[in-house]
Amino acid sequence: MAKIRKNILVQGLSGGLAEQVVFRHLRDGRTIVCAKPDFSRRILSEGQKAHHAKLKAAAAYAREAAEREPIYATLAAGTMKNAYNVALADYFHPPVIHRVEQNETGLRIYASDDVRVANVSITIFGEDEGVLEKGEAVQEGASEWWEYAARHTGRAVVEARDLAGNVARMESGA
Repeated sequence: MAKIRKNILVQGLSGGLAEQVVFRHLRDGRTIVCAKPDFSRRILSEGQKAHHAKLKAAAAYAREAAEREPIYATLAAGTMKNAYNVALADYFHPPVIHRVEQNETGLRIYASDDVRVANVSITIFGEDEGVLEKGEAVQEGASEWWEYAARHTGRAVVEARDLAGNVARMESGA
């Protein structure tokens, strides 16, 4: 693979040439030249087929979300990525719930994501496993802490969702 900078013969060139060579133009101005890949004899495993299906769904999400969610463009600014790339990566990375704390006023949840946690929901179950209450936590300013004022005590199931719809779950309490 050759990397070319500031060559007037290939400047801005992208695509294939004579079914043998592929030119790729990168955002930083470089042009990459490599042999054309041959996929004619490739046999995909079931895992690879499943990953291709997930990538197809991620691409559909990223095309729409890159336009709808300005945070993707903000995170891409000043990098080699664009809003589509950031949205595509977000699709593959679910949020993480680091900690759930119970106190006298309810629950505090520490949750993070590579882009943003969109919402945190809580379901509290009684001793008979019946739902006592459900609700949404409120984010504490611009931090990654969320608060929920619980009216009941019991086993709590906390779910954090990101913009791409990925969900993280954690159980807390009796």
